[in-house]
Amino acid sequence: MNKYVLGIDGMMCGMCEAHVQNAIMKAMAVKKAKASHSKNELIIICEQECDENDFKVILDITGYRLTSFRKEEAKKTLLGWK
Repeated sequence: MNKYVLGIDGMMCGMCEAHVQNAIMKAMAVKKAKASHSKNELIIICEQECDENDFKVILDITGYRLTSFRKEEAKKTLLGWK
């Protein structure tokens, strides 16, 4: 399982978070997507391998800008994925 931590520019509120999360979840098969406008961050858990450009294309359509990209190994915990 893969974990992607994306820096996102342009999110100002909870509705922005929902917009970003929904755009990613509709375009890709993800297990979890969690956005935070206060951290300017989107965390995605999915099985598929993705590169920075995959996310950039989706976010550009929504009007938000990808500022950073980091891939990690997702870890399963008792409370879900981390």
